[in-house]
Amino acid sequence: MSQLMLYNLGHASNAGNDTNNNANTNSSMEDDDSYQLPTIYRCRAPIASLDCMEEFNGVESGVHCKVSTGTKEQLLTSCISSQSRLQQPSPGIRYRNLGKSGLRVSNVGLGTWTTFGGAGGPTNEETAEAVVTLAYDSGINVFDLSEAHSGHKAEIQLGRILLRRCWKRSSYVVTTKIYWSTKTEGRGLSRKHIIESVQASLARLQLSYIDIVMIHKVDPMCPMEEIVRAMNYVIGKGWVMYWGTSRWTPVEIMEAYSNCRQFNCVTPIVEQAEYHLFYRDKPELYMPELYNKIGVGLMAWSTITIGIVSSKHEEGMSSFLSRSSYKNKYSSFSWTEDETQSLYKEGSELKEKPVEEEPPVRKYSDKLRDVCALAERLGCTFAQLAIAWSLKNESVQCLLLGASSIEQLYESLQSLQLIPKLNSTVMTEIERILENKPSRPPMVSTLALR
Repeated sequence: MSQLMLYNLGHASNAGNDTNNNANTNSSMEDDDSYQLPTIYRCRAPIASLDCMEEFNGVESGVHCKVSTGTKEQLLTSCISSQSRLQQPSPGIRYRNLGKSGLRVSNVGLGTWTTFGGAGGPTNEETAEAVVTLAYDSGINVFDLSEAHSGHKAEIQLGRILLRRCWKRSSYVVTTKIYWSTKTEGRGLSRKHIIESVQASLARLQLSYIDIVMIHKVDPMCPMEEIVRAMNYVIGKGWVMYWGTSRWTPVEIMEAYSNCRQFNCVTPIVEQAEYHLFYRDKPELYMPELYNKIGVGLMAWSTITIGIVSSKHEEGMSSFLSRSSYKNKYSSFSWTEDETQSLYKEGSELKEKPVEEEPPVRKYSDKLRDVCALAERLGCTFAQLAIAWSLKNESVQCLLLGASSIEQLYESLQSLQLIPKLNSTVMTEIERILENKPSRPPMVSTLALR
């Protein structure tokens, strides 16, 4: 027994010696000292994207300028004078893939409607350049344009700003829209109109390509096949990288996707939709379903974040709830009227009820007053709470912010630090105040309808 144990110990200690356990080994190989065992290479998973590592490290080449430190005046001066992106983006800035594409965008983007003169924004190009520069230096890489809002002037001014700043083209994403309206001469979404609009936008922006072109509203007189083939053509030419939709219904998006699959065309990657505390059905019910099924992401905007109405408590109730404010102040943008129908659906129903019932405007004003009180308890403004609440929804991959001044943009960016404070208790309190959590209607059998 003792000999057997000694043999086993010796065998274990000399497991690498071939002469003790392999009688068939070549003698020349045993005597050759230069012989080495073959190296075993373990498999490694490659790094998918270096941008992902930058998110964790928070380091990027550029100037040393932190948003969270220093006074606001020093911050604005240093950011505007810098020629490159901040070493560390603003706290709360995250980068996500838009839809199920490989395009990475910041969780907030700059909607240039108010920046370039729309809805009472600044007409001074120097002020607009300061806003765009602060957005870029803070980590925002999405700049959204639309000829329906601010016209061709926005594309011209943004093109000049990008040309002067000399930023790396791969560091920012420019989105624009092809607008269909019966009030303009170039109406419709024909192949001719789409191609001419893309070429004109490229000339105004002075860019070699546009990152995303969105179709603003569906043309009922144009076949969907013609629209998707035209978008596939401009992408094939290299003028556009991706295409998306704006203010399309889920049925229309599915129709476009089906046509793209049928005719082997590039599918849309994003839908731009309205989303705020009082408009929730489409972004919360239908957009997650479209994302999971066909990979269409959500780029959201709201009347508060984009700066259409005031964020102050006194002015906010009247301008956000009064339908006449849209007609009087923004009569040229009549497309906003049908977007606010859901706010007054309950009001039309209550008109048929007895007079002693509370009027609908009063009910919404009470909700808004309670939300403002909650914002005060959290130490923020109503607009900041609205931005943080929208970004709390995981379906929102990019939320567009509007700013007519650097102070307004700075205030909006601070709302990103409020997102961790919106825990389950706060979100439950908001739901209790709003009482408008969307839910799908119950399934009704066709036999029961007979």
